[in-house]
Amino acid sequence: MTTMRAKMVVESVTQHQGGETLKFRAVPKNTAYPDDGGDEDNTYAKFSPQADLSIYVANPELHGKFTPGDKYYVDFTKA
Repeated sequence: MTTMRAKMVVESVTQHQGGETLKFRAVPKNTAYPDDGGDEDNTYAKFSPQADLSIYVANPELHGKFTPGDKYYVDFTKA
């Protein structure tokens, strides 16, 4: 089975009537840390340097749970 894990940061949250749109981007490389694997964000940025993801969330239980700047792991597993 092929799987992939990305580390993404919430870029924005836009409220709509009945839902919200979450926009994520890949964690950026942190130039304050070396590329030796000592910083997890840099490890993810090295192998997935660019990614964008937009999700419309209609589930009211999730509204207001995501904040710009928060980081999440996103796992992709073939269905």
